[in-house]
Amino acid sequence: MSLPLIILVLLIILGIIVVFIYNRFVKNRNVVKDAWSNIDVALKRRYDLIPNLVETVKGYAAHERNTLENVIKARNAAMSVPPDEINAKINAENQLQQTLRSLFALGEAYPDLKANTNYLDLQQKLSEIEENLERSRRYYNGTVRENNIYGESFPGVLVAGIFRYQHFEFFETDEVSRENVKVSL
Repeated sequence: MSLPLIILVLLIILGIIVVFIYNRFVKNRNVVKDAWSNIDVALKRRYDLIPNLVETVKGYAAHERNTLENVIKARNAAMSVPPDEINAKINAENQLQQTLRSLFALGEAYPDLKANTNYLDLQQKLSEIEENLERSRRYYNGTVRENNIYGESFPGVLVAGIFRYQHFEFFETDEVSRENVKVSL
């Protein structure tokens, strides 16, 4: 076999490998985006529910205006992040989650509110959304893990820059929202 033929065969093999790697990057990115779309649906349901919840609490805890305003601000901030900016969306959602925790802490401080059927219904619906969101988050984080491992390991790491490999952030609860919310009246 001549040297030019060997080089041609090696280039063809290398080309096939690069195409395989590229296709894997595309597949991983699309799986992550699909997983994110499941989260996005749950987030939109949560956004729709929050104003009703705030209005219900407002009647019982009128002097807790700051908490209620913070919930609305966090909701609006989270809604304003474009859906394709996943990492920014995750940060905004962590802020919203923290303000929602403080809103529910108000429910504990006001027994009349806690007994209100509308409040209880909204709280139940939000709880269902949060459970769905948690399942979607676990699936999303699994797809992110697969994507990030492939982009950071051999042979993907060799061509990641060429194909504009996208590293995604995990959707985790931030450290602040893991702490218990304290309400003092």
